[in-house]
Amino acid sequence: MTVLHLKGVSRVHGSGENAVNALIDTDLQIAAGEFVAIMGPSGSGKSTLLNLAGGLDAPTSGEVLVEGIVLASLNKKKLAAMRRRSVGYVFQDYNLVPSLTAAENAALPLELDGTGTGKARKLALAALEEVGLDAKQADRFPDELSGGQAQRVAIARALIGDRRLVLADEPTGALDSTTGEEVLKLLRRRCDAGAAGLLVTHDARHAGWADRVVFLRDGRVVDTSAPLPDAETLLEGAES
Repeated sequence: MTVLHLKGVSRVHGSGENAVNALIDTDLQIAAGEFVAIMGPSGSGKSTLLNLAGGLDAPTSGEVLVEGIVLASLNKKKLAAMRRRSVGYVFQDYNLVPSLTAAENAALPLELDGTGTGKARKLALAALEEVGLDAKQADRFPDELSGGQAQRVAIARALIGDRRLVLADEPTGALDSTTGEEVLKLLRRRCDAGAAGLLVTHDARHAGWADRVVFLRDGRVVDTSAPLPDAETLLEGAES
């Protein structure tokens, strides 16, 4: 089943002589269970693609569909609900709410969607446990966590509930190599469990966790290939 489908998507910022073609006539499909990496030089359109995929921005032309729903057909309220329920975001700077504990941050999307506090906390603790954080860490605030722990909280928040699409923008950029590999392993396993994943990265080693790699240059897809090195080899190495 196709979870994410970009159909002839372009995004132009500005107009006239100041117009910038951030993304040009892009087609991309990601199926359930598939992990796709996006690579390219700075300014190639990677982050623009990710923002369009998650409904954080709208295309100038073309269509973005998530689970068959055209995002442009949704009003603001329905688009926000879709993002809370179906899309998980993992960003390099974590974007945690400093006044909330790790568990409260992880539970936030559920509570915003009407889930009771008790049930939301129970699901948040389970999500935190899945990413390797215990109950003691769950009650700490973001400034009491290490960078790796904070990123794990961000991942738990992105994966909580039935998130079918996971978007990650350079999620390991602020982490050491060992913690970064652990983060990628978590994302890979969530895709193996049935989610569709889209990873923006500049590191070929990180792209090796993906099923395929899409290369962008000047807003255009210029190539698609199998990952290098092989993702299964990386997974075996991480678990040995």
